[in-house]
Amino acid sequence: MQFLKMLFWCLLAFLAAAFTLGNWTTVPIRLVGGLVADVNLPLLLFLTFLLGLVPTLVWQHAARWKLRQRLSAAERSLAAVSAETSAYVTPVAPVTSTTTQPTV
Repeated sequence: MQFLKMLFWCLLAFLAAAFTLGNWTTVPIRLVGGLVADVNLPLLLFLTFLLGLVPTLVWQHAARWKLRQRLSAAERSLAAVSAETSAYVTPVAPVTSTTTQPTV
């Protein structure tokens, strides 16, 4: 399984490198005030990818943090309830037999 994972990442890196080399052109971007920025196309695509990825990762991290907080609160309340119920239960002494078995 590790081999297939490594093969996948190597194939993905090769495709990214081939795309970068095949599309290494400058793209003019018109900015405010009549300014024009010349940006390489692979860099522009990478920046737009990060622009979409970073907010998603932040949202996912916040959702996981919220779920962890809810889980720890539920565990604390469960521990408190079990501690309360164990205080009401009286321990029962084990039953021992006083009669002896006849030996043959």
